[in-house]
Amino acid sequence: MSDSTLEFDHDDSSHETHHPQLDNCISVARLWLCLRESAMKQAMLMVYLIPFIGLPLGDALYCYKCVGTHPGCGEHFDWRWYWSHNCQDPDDKCVKIIEKKGAQTNIIRDCLSELKGVRRDIPGDRYEGCRPAAHDVQLGIYVFNDIKELDVKRNHYDEVTYCFCDFDERCNDSSSLSPSGKLMFLLIAAVYPLRRWLNS
Repeated sequence: MSDSTLEFDHDDSSHETHHPQLDNCISVARLWLCLRESAMKQAMLMVYLIPFIGLPLGDALYCYKCVGTHPGCGEHFDWRWYWSHNCQDPDDKCVKIIEKKGAQTNIIRDCLSELKGVRRDIPGDRYEGCRPAAHDVQLGIYVFNDIKELDVKRNHYDEVTYCFCDFDERCNDSSSLSPSGKLMFLLIAAVYPLRRWLNS
Protein backbone atom coordinates (compact mmCIF):
# COMPACT_ATOMS: atom_id res chain seq x y z
CA MET A 1 0.00 0.00 0.00
CA SER A 2 2.83 2.29 0.69
CA ASP A 3 4.23 1.55 -2.78
CA SER A 4 1.01 2.59 -4.46
CA THR A 5 0.91 5.73 -2.37
CA LEU A 6 4.44 6.51 -3.41
CA GLU A 7 3.60 5.92 -7.06
CA PHE A 8 0.57 8.19 -6.79
CA ASP A 9 2.62 10.89 -5.12
CA HIS A 10 5.24 10.51 -7.82
CA ASP A 11 2.61 10.96 -10.55
CA ASP A 12 1.26 14.12 -8.92
CA SER A 13 4.67 15.65 -8.70
CA SER A 14 5.32 14.93 -12.38
CA HIS A 15 2.08 16.69 -13.40
CA GLU A 16 2.82 19.73 -11.30
CA THR A 17 6.21 20.42 -12.87
CA HIS A 18 6.28 23.27 -15.44
CA HIS A 19 8.09 22.86 -18.72
CA PRO A 20 9.43 26.19 -20.03
CA GLN A 21 9.57 24.85 -23.60
CA LEU A 22 5.87 23.94 -23.46
CA ASP A 23 4.98 27.40 -22.10
CA ASN A 24 7.06 28.96 -24.86
CA CYS A 25 5.19 26.91 -27.48
CA ILE A 26 1.85 27.99 -26.05
CA SER A 27 2.83 31.68 -26.16
CA VAL A 28 4.13 31.27 -29.73
CA ALA A 29 0.85 29.59 -30.71
CA ARG A 30 -1.11 32.47 -29.18
CA LEU A 31 1.09 34.96 -31.00
CA TRP A 32 0.58 33.05 -34.25
CA LEU A 33 -3.19 33.09 -33.77
CA CYS A 34 -3.13 36.84 -33.05
CA LEU A 35 -1.00 37.52 -36.12
CA ARG A 36 -3.21 35.28 -38.22
CA GLU A 37 -6.32 37.11 -37.05
CA SER A 38 -4.65 40.46 -37.76
CA ALA A 39 -3.62 39.28 -41.23
CA MET A 40 -7.19 38.13 -41.87
CA LYS A 41 -8.48 41.57 -40.89
CA GLN A 42 -5.95 43.27 -43.18
CA ALA A 43 -6.92 40.94 -46.03
CA MET A 44 -10.61 41.72 -45.44
CA LEU A 45 -9.78 45.44 -45.50
CA MET A 46 -7.97 45.06 -48.84
CA VAL A 47 -10.88 43.10 -50.34
CA TYR A 48 -13.25 45.74 -49.02
CA LEU A 49 -11.27 48.59 -50.62
CA ILE A 50 -10.78 46.95 -54.05
CA PRO A 51 -13.82 48.72 -55.62
CA PHE A 52 -12.25 52.08 -54.73
CA ILE A 53 -8.92 51.34 -56.44
CA GLY A 54 -10.26 52.95 -59.62
CA LEU A 55 -10.43 56.35 -57.99
CA PRO A 56 -8.10 58.75 -59.76
CA LEU A 57 -4.78 59.15 -57.98
CA GLY A 58 -1.53 60.85 -58.87
CA ASP A 59 -0.79 63.80 -61.12
CA ALA A 60 -3.33 63.05 -63.87
CA LEU A 61 -6.42 65.24 -63.90
CA TYR A 62 -9.77 63.91 -65.10
CA CYS A 63 -12.19 66.32 -66.78
CA TYR A 64 -15.46 66.14 -68.65
CA LYS A 65 -15.38 66.75 -72.42
CA CYS A 66 -18.62 67.73 -74.13
CA VAL A 67 -20.43 70.54 -75.95
CA GLY A 68 -23.65 72.21 -74.85
CA THR A 69 -25.53 70.86 -77.86
CA HIS A 70 -25.04 67.32 -76.51
CA PRO A 71 -27.76 66.03 -74.15
CA GLY A 72 -26.91 66.59 -70.51
CA CYS A 73 -24.06 69.02 -71.21
CA GLY A 74 -25.93 72.29 -70.88
CA GLU A 75 -26.09 74.63 -67.91
CA HIS A 76 -27.41 71.75 -65.79
CA PHE A 77 -24.80 69.04 -66.27
CA ASP A 78 -25.77 65.36 -65.99
CA TRP A 79 -22.58 63.40 -65.23
CA ARG A 80 -24.30 60.04 -65.90
CA TRP A 81 -24.11 60.70 -69.66
CA TYR A 82 -20.36 61.24 -69.91
CA TRP A 83 -17.11 59.51 -69.07
CA SER A 84 -14.33 61.63 -67.68
CA HIS A 85 -11.17 61.96 -69.76
CA ASN A 86 -7.56 61.99 -68.62
CA CYS A 87 -5.93 65.34 -69.41
CA GLN A 88 -2.47 64.93 -70.93
CA ASP A 89 -0.45 67.79 -69.44
CA PRO A 90 0.86 67.38 -65.87
CA ASP A 91 -0.25 70.94 -65.01
CA ASP A 92 -3.54 70.75 -66.91
CA LYS A 93 -6.84 72.32 -65.86
CA CYS A 94 -10.49 71.54 -66.42
CA VAL A 95 -12.20 74.27 -68.42
CA LYS A 96 -15.82 75.29 -68.78
CA ILE A 97 -16.50 77.88 -71.50
CA ILE A 98 -19.79 79.80 -71.35
CA GLU A 99 -20.68 81.51 -74.65
CA LYS A 100 -23.74 83.79 -74.61
CA LYS A 101 -25.64 85.37 -77.48
CA GLY A 102 -28.78 87.11 -76.27
CA ALA A 103 -30.86 84.51 -74.42
CA GLN A 104 -28.96 81.56 -75.89
CA THR A 105 -26.11 79.95 -73.99
CA ASN A 106 -23.60 77.43 -75.29
CA ILE A 107 -21.30 75.59 -72.90
CA ILE A 108 -18.09 73.73 -73.74
CA ARG A 109 -16.29 71.47 -71.26
CA ASP A 110 -12.77 70.21 -71.95
CA CYS A 111 -9.15 70.06 -70.81
CA LEU A 112 -7.08 73.21 -71.19
CA SER A 113 -4.43 71.31 -73.18
CA GLU A 114 -7.06 70.31 -75.75
CA LEU A 115 -8.33 73.88 -76.15
CA LYS A 116 -4.93 75.56 -76.55
CA GLY A 117 -4.60 74.50 -80.16
CA VAL A 118 -8.14 75.51 -81.09
CA ARG A 119 -9.09 78.62 -79.15
CA ARG A 120 -7.31 81.96 -79.48
CA ASP A 121 -9.27 83.76 -76.76
CA ILE A 122 -8.03 81.86 -73.70
CA PRO A 123 -7.28 84.38 -70.91
CA GLY A 124 -3.75 84.64 -69.58
CA ASP A 125 -4.94 84.34 -65.96
CA ARG A 126 -5.75 80.65 -65.63
CA TYR A 127 -6.06 80.31 -61.88
CA GLU A 128 -9.10 78.76 -60.21
CA GLY A 129 -12.25 80.73 -61.02
CA CYS A 130 -14.13 82.36 -63.90
CA ARG A 131 -13.05 85.35 -66.01
CA PRO A 132 -13.92 86.87 -69.39
CA ALA A 133 -12.22 85.68 -72.56
CA ALA A 134 -9.15 87.49 -73.86
CA HIS A 135 -9.64 89.93 -76.69
CA ASP A 136 -7.78 88.70 -79.75
CA VAL A 137 -7.63 91.25 -82.57
CA GLN A 138 -7.09 88.52 -85.15
CA LEU A 139 -10.46 86.98 -84.33
CA GLY A 140 -12.24 90.09 -85.59
CA ILE A 141 -10.48 90.36 -88.96
CA TYR A 142 -13.11 90.29 -91.67
CA VAL A 143 -12.03 89.02 -95.07
CA PHE A 144 -15.39 89.43 -96.85
CA ASN A 145 -15.78 85.73 -97.43
CA ASP A 146 -18.79 84.94 -99.63
CA ILE A 147 -19.13 81.42 -98.19
CA LYS A 148 -20.96 81.74 -94.89
CA GLU A 149 -19.59 78.48 -93.43
CA LEU A 150 -15.98 79.61 -94.02
CA ASP A 151 -16.39 83.04 -92.49
CA VAL A 152 -13.53 83.72 -90.07
CA LYS A 153 -15.08 86.73 -88.34
CA ARG A 154 -15.78 85.39 -84.88
CA ASN A 155 -17.64 88.06 -82.97
CA HIS A 156 -20.89 86.15 -82.85
CA TYR A 157 -21.14 85.82 -79.08
CA ASP A 158 -21.91 88.80 -76.90
CA GLU A 159 -20.07 87.37 -73.90
CA VAL A 160 -17.56 84.53 -73.49
CA THR A 161 -16.49 83.39 -70.02
CA TYR A 162 -13.77 80.87 -69.13
CA CYS A 163 -13.95 78.93 -65.86
CA PHE A 164 -10.80 77.06 -64.75
CA CYS A 165 -10.40 74.48 -61.99
CA ASP A 166 -7.82 71.89 -61.01
CA PHE A 167 -8.32 71.27 -57.28
CA ASP A 168 -10.77 68.40 -57.79
CA GLU A 169 -11.32 65.71 -60.39
CA ARG A 170 -14.14 66.36 -62.88
CA CYS A 171 -14.62 69.86 -61.51
CA ASN A 172 -15.89 71.36 -64.78
CA ASP A 173 -19.45 70.22 -64.14
CA SER A 174 -22.11 72.53 -62.74
CA SER A 175 -22.96 70.65 -59.56
CA SER A 176 -21.66 71.61 -56.14
CA LEU A 177 -20.38 68.10 -55.35
CA SER A 178 -18.71 66.20 -58.16
CA PRO A 179 -19.02 62.38 -58.51
CA SER A 180 -15.51 61.88 -57.15
CA GLY A 181 -16.49 63.85 -54.06
CA LYS A 182 -19.52 61.61 -53.64
CA LEU A 183 -17.34 58.51 -53.97
CA MET A 184 -14.89 59.80 -51.38
CA PHE A 185 -17.79 60.55 -49.02
CA LEU A 186 -19.09 56.99 -49.46
CA LEU A 187 -15.59 55.61 -48.91
CA ILE A 188 -15.17 57.51 -45.63
CA ALA A 189 -18.65 56.49 -44.48
CA ALA A 190 -17.90 52.84 -45.27
CA VAL A 191 -14.41 52.72 -43.73
CA TYR A 192 -15.46 54.20 -40.37
CA PRO A 193 -17.44 51.13 -39.14
CA LEU A 194 -14.80 48.86 -40.66
CA ARG A 195 -12.11 50.65 -38.65
CA ARG A 196 -14.08 50.06 -35.46
CA TRP A 197 -14.28 46.36 -36.32
CA LEU A 198 -10.52 46.19 -36.93
CA ASN A 199 -9.77 47.82 -33.59
CA SER A 200 -12.06 45.44 -31.70
